[in-house]
Amino acid sequence: MNKDQIKGRVDEAQGKAKEETGKILDDKGMEVEGNVQKNVGKAQGNFGDLKKDIKQGK
Repeated sequence: MNKDQIKGRVDEAQGKAKEETGKILDDKGMEVEGNVQKNVGKAQGNFGDLKKDIKQGK
């Protein structure tokens, strides 16, 4: 795993937790912030996957 994959997966998990907490607390701002963080983390993780594939010649 490379650093983009790791950071992306961590951010994705934190964003999901924040999004769910926002839903429970009925805090739309936190929910939206968590959703954004989750999606950014997912994109970064996918970017890391792509870098790994390119490095491996796939």
